[in-house]
Amino acid sequence: MAESNCTQATEFSLTGFTEDPVTEVTLFLMFLLTYLVTILGNLGMVVLIRASPQLHSPMYYFLGNLAFVDLCSSTIITPKMLVDFLSEKKGIAYAGCVAQVFLFDLFGMTECFLLAMMAYDRYVAICHPLVYPLVMSPKCCFQLVAGSYLVGLTNGVGQTIGLSNLSFCGSSIINLFFCDISPLISLSASDTTLSRVILRTSASFFGVSSSLVVLVSYMAIISAILSISSAKGKRKAFSTCASHLTTVSIFYGTSLFMYLKPSSDSSREEDKWAAVLYTVVTPMLNPLIYSLRNKEVKEALRRL
Repeated sequence: MAESNCTQATEFSLTGFTEDPVTEVTLFLMFLLTYLVTILGNLGMVVLIRASPQLHSPMYYFLGNLAFVDLCSSTIITPKMLVDFLSEKKGIAYAGCVAQVFLFDLFGMTECFLLAMMAYDRYVAICHPLVYPLVMSPKCCFQLVAGSYLVGLTNGVGQTIGLSNLSFCGSSIINLFFCDISPLISLSASDTTLSRVILRTSASFFGVSSSLVVLVSYMAIISAILSISSAKGKRKAFSTCASHLTTVSIFYGTSLFMYLKPSSDSSREEDKWAAVLYTVVTPMLNPLIYSLRNKEVKEALRRL
């Protein structure tokens, strides 16, 4: 009866990071610089890959899509966060909150599978180089990328359906700097069973399966690298793996921590900084650690 008489919230308040004006200005400048580097790095990477024929290979095809996804996922979160740093009232409309949840979950899960596809691409290139052109054909690469977007869309729709079944009649304060499904579930005054099942199923099935692809691929890659007789070849291969695994560890580690942790821990302050890693920092780092250390990318830049 109480739930039927409640008035649905039309706006949510975001707590952000701090209420100290000096600290807010400092964080604003820091995140603004991070966002500008993210935009320039990822947009530049997309343009460079499309404009350079020598980069028209499966690895850079995946990398171009990863840069596009990073560009989109960062733009969903960071501009609103920057506005809130300069506003006294840190609020977001219900419709805007739903849209943010849908788009963020769509691109977030897409990135999970793109990272997994990139690991699989490296596995085929290092462990089965003779059949690489046949296995990673343009048609196969398109299907893998399209499948990644389809999984992301499925995740976004599922989380949005779970969110649409929730009622928010009491507190409308989200202890985070953006609308995320996990704190919204904790905030709801209605039965959250369906939403929690969708969240845990999605995180477990999609997230864990893509993580296993990365793990198994790199176990095979490391085994193949150890069999290389040249010390120089080993160093080069291990350097490439270390860069990829650094980003994968940050993205997967913080994501799985956020969505698979016990619900009783959902209000901890550490969650905000864990979320910063995969919403703000990782999209900025990806074009740097994947591309700027790559000789082919540097050569393409010089030619342009």
